[in-house]
Amino acid sequence: MTNPPNYGSTFHAWRDGAAGVWRDYTHHAFVEGLRSGALPRASFLHYLVQDYVFLVHFSRAWSLAVVKAETLDEMKVCAGTVDALVNHEMALHVRTCAEHGISEDVLFNADEEVANLAYTRFVMDAGLQGDFLDMMAALAPCVMGYGEIGQRLDREGSAGNDYQDWIDTYAGPDYQGLCGAVGAMIDAAVERRVGQNPQTAPRWPQLQARFTKATALEVGFWGMGLNPT
Repeated sequence: MTNPPNYGSTFHAWRDGAAGVWRDYTHHAFVEGLRSGALPRASFLHYLVQDYVFLVHFSRAWSLAVVKAETLDEMKVCAGTVDALVNHEMALHVRTCAEHGISEDVLFNADEEVANLAYTRFVMDAGLQGDFLDMMAALAPCVMGYGEIGQRLDREGSAGNDYQDWIDTYAGPDYQGLCGAVGAMIDAAVERRVGQNPQTAPRWPQLQARFTKATALEVGFWGMGLNPT
């Protein structure tokens, strides 16, 4: 897809600043396996188990963002994201894994692999050490990246393959709407705290570095998924 979806000007600037690592993430071999249907089922299930654990921590990070928020709108979007993660996105993992005899209790108590630990702790550290914008820079690659991936795979004609349910989840209007809401909220949060020309501000390189590092950790997460232990 030549033009990425419109998730706000800040996301687009961060995305462009991440350069090649963003393409490594959104066009990873794991992603292309989802598109073609050639991804081994064992790899997909391994990824789902680890991603469920990741989403538990990711939800906690978004909950922390509610505490870091300065406006009611920020609180509403962050709280809505927690709801979308806990009550909707994670349901896909539970449903798919249940079809293969993996219970939600097993998912919740699964051991985290190193790539998972690295990513989740990076995100939590951004929240504990930094401010609201630090958190958004660390959280955005996962939220918007999955939206971009889902939309691209849907447009490229993935219909009918074994992973259509996954693709439909992230290409669908509910998730795309979430990406748009988060992107608009980030734009407003950046303008509120940094100004109307954020890329010229001293803070910008730090925020870009957080976004780029989180994107690189997403690449590592896909790699972990491809190699079930």
